[in-house]
Amino acid sequence: MVTPPLPRPQRRLRRGNEESEEPAQGRLLRVGIVGTILVALCCFTPILVILMATVGLAALTGYLDYVLLPALAVFIGLTVYAFWRKKHYDASYESNFKAPRSFPSEK
Repeated sequence: MVTPPLPRPQRRLRRGNEESEEPAQGRLLRVGIVGTILVALCCFTPILVILMATVGLAALTGYLDYVLLPALAVFIGLTVYAFWRKKHYDASYESNFKAPRSFPSEK
């Protein structure tokens, strides 16, 4: 007896579904890494000071530390949280699919 092939699972990208967790975690990690790099560039190089002087906001450069250092801490924390969440998601995904597969036609 020939069994028809099983249909391929459709990938849904709506929010709140289990299938959409993986892209959301990748997006969170990407935002954390890009934000950390951008804020680190603004903290450790004079890029932002030159940019603010160019647009006429040089008087505000004294307050940059009050904004940039907390922003750097937030983005580093976001990156660490995204790595932690991805690690837990990958561990639960592997534990769910280690169980042996059995199809109804094999019984």
